[in-house]
Amino acid sequence: MIELHNFDTPALQANALADAVAGELSALLAKSAERPVLAVSGGTSPRALFAALSTRPLEWAQVDVTLVDDRWVPEDDAASNAALVRTTLLQNAAAACRFWPLVDTAVEPAQQVAALNADRQRRVPDVAVLGMGDDGHTASLFADAPEWDLATATAAHFALTNPVTAPYARITWSLQALKAVPKLFLLISGQHKLDVLQQAAANETKNAISKLAHDKRIHIDVYWSAG
Repeated sequence: MIELHNFDTPALQANALADAVAGELSALLAKSAERPVLAVSGGTSPRALFAALSTRPLEWAQVDVTLVDDRWVPEDDAASNAALVRTTLLQNAAAACRFWPLVDTAVEPAQQVAALNADRQRRVPDVAVLGMGDDGHTASLFADAPEWDLATATAAHFALTNPVTAPYARITWSLQALKAVPKLFLLISGQHKLDVLQQAAANETKNAISKLAHDKRIHIDVYWSAG
């Protein structure tokens, strides 16, 4: 199920979502000794969110942060989601958290995926903030990737994808792993993205956001701004 939260400006959207994410993490910290895991997306859309979230007063030293997906590039590359997170979210109060990147370019991509899947510390996140492309992909689950069938069906947590319509090989959480995340948020802006989302929710199609929206067990809180 999709629950839509509308905001007039990106600033209002970012602050509201920062409050919601911080609230979820605070609740987890209060009720369990286990470190909560937050997974976030890259791109340009979440920059304001990350800046806002980094200032929220949490026990950040007890929080783990990881990525929903990342491109197969070193961290000094402008396309790196890990670099984005380090320079935006892992600042201010949130600098105290523990960060788990996905990419290690010292090894081959397939080796890294195998290592991630074998690592018991890489458990399914408690909270994830997703983004969505114009084609309805989320994380790096692209319908045109040759690995689509595997990445959407595998019980493994991580998959490698090589999308045809986007650059770089990518490491991504699998669709089944995303479905296991207890709290999912989706951050989108603009009328076109809203139209894509609503079409995906209305009719199940071959894209990742539609697969999530049509799973009756899944609840997605969508934070949308017109700007």
